Amino acid sequence: MTLTPMRPRRSPSPGAIPAARQSRFRGIPRIGRAGLHALIASGAIVLSLAANAETITMASTTSTEQSGLFGHLLPAFKQASGIDIKVVAVGTGQAIDMAKRGDADVLFVHDTAAEEKFVAEGFAAKRFPVMYNDFVLIGPKGDPAGTKGNDIVAALKKIAATNAPFVSRGDKSGTDAAERRLWTQTGLAEAGQPVPNEKKGTGYKECGCGMGPALNMAASTGAYVLADRGTWLSFKNRADLAVLVEGDKRLFNQYGVMVVSPTKFPQLNSAGAQKFVDWVTSPAGQSTIAAYKIGGEQLFFPNAER
Repeated sequence: MTLTPMRPRRSPSPGAIPAARQSRFRGIPRIGRAGLHALIASGAIVLSLAANAETITMASTTSTEQSGLFGHLLPAFKQASGIDIKVVAVGTGQAIDMAKRGDADVLFVHDTAAEEKFVAEGFAAKRFPVMYNDFVLIGPKGDPAGTKGNDIVAALKKIAATNAPFVSRGDKSGTDAAERRLWTQTGLAEAGQPVPNEKKGTGYKECGCGMGPALNMAASTGAYVLADRGTWLSFKNRADLAVLVEGDKRLFNQYGVMVVSPTKFPQLNSAGAQKFVDWVTSPAGQSTIAAYKIGGEQLFFPNAER
């Protein structure tokens, strides 16, 4: 009997795919070693760029986000600096609390008194004014409470007296703080004291929500609401709502920006935050703010002190 010599079994080459598993890869084109190396190289480049991309976190208000301003402003800053900005849009009070925890590199809000306190407590070295717009009283076109005019305090008194429906943010935002200051001027409580909600009329309701949702509630219920003009101009679901009170100097709405203290929070990207502050208060940043319009109407007016 003749024995056929057995061929030695080859060990699979490193990286070889066992035959039983090859079926998983059928239909995938072979790219060859050169192509594989090219893909690896390009992947390494992508990973390298991702690793080197600079990002800062901004705590800001719902009005700057929902008005569409940041969609216009931040790409211009990215083009000028190469820095990406992650925006956390909440009420001003929440944004300030976030910055006080060291969870944001830069703070961009609209409550001057709270901002000055933030600086005084050492959470920022300086507050920089950036821009302004104004608040407006929105309500049903028929104006059942008779508020129309340019006196916001008189309008609030009429809303309370007629028990008209009124949607308040109630979220410690800059708009909420402004509204509460205006209520204190109505004389419905002792001088300088907060007005209890029950004295604002039975129609007064707090939603604990952002500006957009508050406007939606007012639109669906025929209620009055205090809004910043920027968000109102960008708001689409107006239903029967219209601007009823505007032009009162007490409705002025100032925005400020601050680099969160690197002394308190060394882990923050304070250098990147400072680049944003420098840019947004520069002629380039200010002109970019001024250029943002909806329907030909300017939403924010730059007023950096330079």
